[in-house]
Amino acid sequence: MSTNEHHDPDSEFVGELGSALRATGEGFPVDGRSALVSGGLARGRRRLLRRRLAVTGGALALAAIGVGGVYAGTVVTPAQPAKASVGAAEQKAKPSPTAEPAGKPTADTLKPGEAQIPLSAIADVVRANTPAGQWRFDGLEGTGQGVSGVYDDGEGEAAFGVFLSRAGRSAEAGTDMVTCPSKVYVPYDHCKAERLADGSRLMVFQGYEYPDKREETKNWRATLLTEDGFLIDASEYNAPAEKGAETSREDPPFSAAQLKTLVTAEGWRPLLKQIPKLPAVPAGKAPGKEGEPGKVRKPAPEVTGDGVLTTLTDLVPDGLRVVDKGGDGQFAYAVVDDGQGKSLLQVNVQYGMGDVSGDLFGSGDVTTLPDGRKIKLSQQPGEKGGEGVVWWTADTLRKDGFRVVVSAFNSGAQHEAATRPKPALGMEQLKALALDPKWAKLPIRRPAQ
Repeated sequence: MSTNEHHDPDSEFVGELGSALRATGEGFPVDGRSALVSGGLARGRRRLLRRRLAVTGGALALAAIGVGGVYAGTVVTPAQPAKASVGAAEQKAKPSPTAEPAGKPTADTLKPGEAQIPLSAIADVVRANTPAGQWRFDGLEGTGQGVSGVYDDGEGEAAFGVFLSRAGRSAEAGTDMVTCPSKVYVPYDHCKAERLADGSRLMVFQGYEYPDKREETKNWRATLLTEDGFLIDASEYNAPAEKGAETSREDPPFSAAQLKTLVTAEGWRPLLKQIPKLPAVPAGKAPGKEGEPGKVRKPAPEVTGDGVLTTLTDLVPDGLRVVDKGGDGQFAYAVVDDGQGKSLLQVNVQYGMGDVSGDLFGSGDVTTLPDGRKIKLSQQPGEKGGEGVVWWTADTLRKDGFRVVVSAFNSGAQHEAATRPKPALGMEQLKALALDPKWAKLPIRRPAQ
């Protein structure tokens, strides 16, 4: 962990998703909004796993993964190599003399909870519910839960991917995946979320593969959360590959209405029924690094409700007008303006962080108060692409592992250019805000014993 790092939900999501994919290969749970906040570009992480969106922006978690490239490649069993390229032509696998026939997983290759849906069946539903055109899919001999490929209607090749999964283990799981993100964190052209007559929820999003470079590849997608807890996510691009390719057309080929038709097609129902239930997660088990077992951590309390948001807005200094706000659970943000330009504030309140004290406070401008609380102040350039953006942070940690970290920016959104020379709050104000005793009085949910 960086010595200058505030709470980064992208990293939580990468760990959660990587663990889920390695353990089950059948998707990932989206229980809990704490991992669905403060999106944008994750620093130095795998490109396809980097956009866990802000507050209400979990929908683009699927976009970040690149449904075709990562999902289809990860869960295809076993006829296609695990690193499938969206733009690659179909290739037939050449099994070794001792291998099982293509498309028939063995006990060694099939992971617990992994679906055995024929990829050709997924492709058939796609073809049947999209306009006439030429399709080229990546390796349909195996099984899994998603396919990727290239579509061409004569107006230019377009990369495409679709993935099926269970939303999660709780009744609330998946709702963030079908909620439009905040433009404070993710720029886009259009997004519509609606509840359909059958009780399912749909989000259609029209944005970009690189939110900080909106003149490049467009990424449009539709995500459906069914009433019985399944997710169908389809994404398309205006280029023959989601990255590393020149755009081939002005817009992706399928309109919002056509994407809706695709993800709501009845043909998905029999395929969804083949997805096993998510395996139970042992209490206190946390994901380890790639190739390492997870560490056992004591479950920590979690802040619930909108207390963090309410407290943040209450603590905004006089003279600053709140012009935008959002968040729930442990995270909240507010955009303030004193007449000199917008400034983004964000705060995260966490319990159980004592075991990473050395990572967070092992270097830099760290002070220890008489009561044992540690305070780390940092100033650095912004990292989300906004020109001239600076990022100031006050990070605090009590002896019992209770952490409050507050950040301020000199722009109303990290991906937009600076609107003022400095953030609206100075370092001493951020420090006072992070140390305010109100944070420790917020309602919490204690883990089951």
